[in-house]
This record gives sequence, C-alpha cells and structure tokens, in this order.
Amino acid sequence: MDDWHRRNPYFRQSSIIHHQLSMVPKKLIWQLYPGFLVVPLVGMIAVTAYCSHYFRRAHYGQVRDELSRLAEFAADEVHLILAADGADRLDRLCKQLGRPGGDQIRLSIIDPTGRVLGDSHEDPASMENHAGRPEIREARQNGGGSSIRFSPTLETQMMYVAVAVKEQDTPVAVVRVASPLTEIDHVLRGMYLHMVWAGAIVAVAAALLSLWISRGISRPIVAIQQVAERFAGGQLDLRVPMPPSAELAALARSLNQMAAQLGERIATITEQRNKLDAVLSSMAEGVFAVDDRSRIVSVNPAASGLLGVDPVRAQGRLLEEVIRNVDLQQFVRQTLAGVQPAESDISLPLPDGRDLSLQGAALTDARGRPSGAVIVLNDMTRIRRLETVRRDFVANVSHELKTPVTSIQGFVEALTDGGVKDPTQVERYLDIISRQATRLNAIIDDLLALSRLEEAGERRTLTFGVGPIQPVLEEAIRLSGIKAQEKKMTVALTCAPDVEARINPPLLEQAVMNLIDNAVKYSPEGSRIRVEAAAGDREVTIAVADEGYGIAAEHLPRIFERFYVVDKSRSRKLGGTGLGLAIVKHIAQAHGGRVTVESTPGSGSTFALHLPA
Repeated sequence: MDDWHRRNPYFRQSSIIHHQLSMVPKKLIWQLYPGFLVVPLVGMIAVTAYCSHYFRRAHYGQVRDELSRLAEFAADEVHLILAADGADRLDRLCKQLGRPGGDQIRLSIIDPTGRVLGDSHEDPASMENHAGRPEIREARQNGGGSSIRFSPTLETQMMYVAVAVKEQDTPVAVVRVASPLTEIDHVLRGMYLHMVWAGAIVAVAAALLSLWISRGISRPIVAIQQVAERFAGGQLDLRVPMPPSAELAALARSLNQMAAQLGERIATITEQRNKLDAVLSSMAEGVFAVDDRSRIVSVNPAASGLLGVDPVRAQGRLLEEVIRNVDLQQFVRQTLAGVQPAESDISLPLPDGRDLSLQGAALTDARGRPSGAVIVLNDMTRIRRLETVRRDFVANVSHELKTPVTSIQGFVEALTDGGVKDPTQVERYLDIISRQATRLNAIIDDLLALSRLEEAGERRTLTFGVGPIQPVLEEAIRLSGIKAQEKKMTVALTCAPDVEARINPPLLEQAVMNLIDNAVKYSPEGSRIRVEAAAGDREVTIAVADEGYGIAAEHLPRIFERFYVVDKSRSRKLGGTGLGLAIVKHIAQAHGGRVTVESTPGSGSTFALHLPA
C-alpha cells in the first residue's frame, strides 16, 4: 500500500502541496501574540508558585514556633520532675499537657536510649523505640530538632518538634511535641483556590491586552508591507505613512528614501538606455551582445543587416540557433573565455559575400564575474576589394614597367657600342640611364615580390616546415657578403645549431638578406653587423644589429610602410626602393610572426624577426 501511495502521482502532488502549505510563514500578529500571552502567564505561575511555597513555609514556621515554646515549657517541667526522682510522674505530665480532646497536641517524653517514658495519647509501655526518629536524633545532637512526616498511629501528616532535657550538657531526656497539619492544609487549599481564580481572571485580561498590543504593532507593519509591495510593482511615487513608534517610523523613512533613490536611479538608467539605444541604432558598425550562456541580449540595426537576422526573434535565443557561422561562434566563445579584448577577421558565406572585422570584449557583473560579451562588427568588404584592386594595379604597372626598362638597357648597350661621337658624354649618359634602369628594375622586382607574398598569404599556398635556422642565416650572410666587403664591413653570426622554427627557408633568407643589405647601406665603412638568433619559450628571435646612423623615434611607427623612407636624398643616393622593410614585414606575417625595430640616432638600429617556435 505504501508503494502504491509513492507511485500514485495524485498522492505525490498532494504531499507536495501539503509540504508547501506547512512552509507558509505565519502572520506577524500570530508570532507576537503567543509571546505576549506566554510571558505574563509564566510570570503569574511563577509568582503563584512562590507565594504558595512562601505561605506554606510561613504557616509551618508559625506552628513550629508554637510547638517549640510548648516543648521548652514541658522540658522545664520534665527537668524538675527528673531532679526530684519522679520519673513515674512523666506519663501523667504528658496526659495533662497534651489535651487529647482539645487542640490535638501530642506530647511525648523519650529517654536517651529511645524508650518512651510518657505519651499524651498512648501507653508508653506499648510504644516502640523512638531512637531512630529524625527529630529525636537531631535533638540529642544539637539540643533541638523538627521534622514533618506521616504518622501511622494518627494516620495524618504531622509536624514534630523535639527539645533535649540536659543535665550538665548531657541529654537525660527528650521532650517531643507534635501537631497535625490537617487544618493548615485546609487553610492553604482555600488560599490556593482564591489564587487560581485570580490567576484565571488575570490570564483572560492578559490575553485580551496581548491581542490588543499585537494588533497595534502588526497593523502599521502590514501597512508598510502593502506600500512596499506597491513599490515592487513600480509605483515608486507612493510614500509610506509614518507609524507612531520610533523604530517603525525610521523604517518608513528608510523605505521612502529608498523609493525616491530608486525612482531617480531608474529614471537615470532609462535615460542612459535610451541614449545607448540611439547611439547603437545610429552606428555604422554592427554591435550585438550575448550573456555568459551565449544567449543573444541585443542586436543593433547594423549588426542585423550584416548578419541577416531579425533582432526581435533573435532576442534571448542561443547564438548557434540564430547565426550559423562556425568562425563567428568560435570567436564569441573565445571572447567569453578570455579577459583581454579579442580581434579576428571572418568571411560570411552570403550571396554577395561579406568580410567582417571582429572586435570582442568580455563583460563582468558587479562582483567581477563573467556575465557576457559584446561584439563589434566592421564591414571590411569594400576595403578588402579596394586592396585587391590596388594589388592588381601594382602588379600590372610593374609588368608594364618591365618592358621599357628592358628597352633602356638595350639602348645603353647600343650606345656603348659607339653610336655617339663624344665618348665622355656617351659614358655619362649611359651611366645615368643604367642607374635609373637598375632602380626601376629593383622597384619592379620588389613590387612583384610583395604582390606574390600577399597573394600566397591569402591563398595559403606557402609551405612551412620545422627546420634549423643557422643554415638559412649563413646563406643570407654569404649572399650579402659582396656588398659588405665593398664597404670593408664584417657580419658576425651568433646562432646555436639546435635553434629551430617553422619556416619557409627561401622567404626567411630573403627577409634576412633585406635586413643585412639595409644595415650595409646605412652604416659607415669598417663598421660591424651582428646577426643573432635565440630561442625563447614561445618564439624564435632573429636580430640584425648595425652601427649606422640610427632612426629618429617619430619615424619608427611607419618604417615598415611601402615607399616610406626616412631620408629620401640619402635613400636615392644609395639606391633604396623603400620596399625592402615592407617585404620583411610581409614575410614575418606569412610565418605567423612579426618584426620590430629599436633604434637610437647616431648609435645604430636593431631589427628583429619574431617567429613562432
């Protein structure tokens, strides 16, 4: 049957409802009222118990004093009789003083051995030994004693008082006086009855007074609760009425201040939200936000257009349900997992194709815990297309320039064969034409190299493999050695044989050659060039340091731009094209690395390639 109850859904539902009802909090009045009622009742019961105990002790003490006086009087008589050797008169004395028909006072005389010498109610000869009675023992030891116990002879509760009769500090007899407590108990029962009736009246009055006090306390609290519930409903313009008590009045003032402050803050937040909505709506960049579970919180119109989603339908849904792009989903997950702003580029497979630049930042709550992320989308489609057009243009112009350069070189050869009469003039012209043709050819070669690097990087057609760095650096130094020897310069290499990286050897060789050639061009004769390679925890660094003229700080941010030269006259004189460092940068990027420069005017420069280990 128990198993059936547990399996029965109706029974389970009833149990749940019963449990919920048992957990419903009680009203304040029913929490205050029992306390207000119990406290006076407990106090009244305690006072009644104390008074009862006090009255009983007082009456018992009064009876004990009367019995003590009677016992002392009888002890004096006993002492005189014993002094006159009239021990046989003791029983008559007990019969005379005990008054068995009057006050029910019982008088007994006991010798030190416990034998009864006289008794007002019984024949001493027929009575048992009283040496074990507590009041008798106490009287023999201390001169007097008392006790209250049930008397089997008289079948009632009795009080016994005993006084020792001494001769030279030695007890010779004990006088015991006893009286029944029946009359005292009757008086006390009447008193207790009056106290019970008085207590009942006080209890009813306390109950009514407690109920009135409890209602007086709970009524303003209920009023405060009702206003607080209306606060929670958004009616922050209401105010709590001031109750009479100081504590509740302070609570009411606090609630009113809280409502006023909440109203101001909500108005401020609403205004800021409206401004933020206006800003997001007017932004050309797309912006959307997700919570820590990748649920979409908001999408501005630009992001809606870029991603092709409905902002209303996307609200509250998972990102994977709304945007089915693996790269974007992965970027959002990385942003949620990290604390640093993230950046990335993705392509959307839309009909017209979209290239987006993503920037993401993680959001935190008031306690610093991750609460979501905001993603900014920039449409880079047009810029990327313009870059493609520009690269195509450079490639086409380079190819077009190749033909006239070849013609110029052929004409130079013709002139050299003797087509002009003045040899000095011919030689000077030929030298100029040759230098310009060589420069044009170098520019064309560099432009073509840049174009090939960018195209190969975008199509990912370059091949990379893990290999040693030292042979590549040695070959680059060997190929650049002729120009260095012409200026009487030395190139020193520092590289351990075990330094390896994931590289494309021809491209890396070209990058290092460009850096060495650059150092040879802009360094004085007889100086020294250092090529150093070292492996770190996450990257391999290849540095080329010279002792040349150096580069001013304002030029360093643009030193790797195409055709950017620090000193145009010196560059033209030395035959620079302004493309060597741009090629180095693109080669470093193709390897997944970067290139840096440190330079001080007059002290030389250090260019460094940072490649992933």
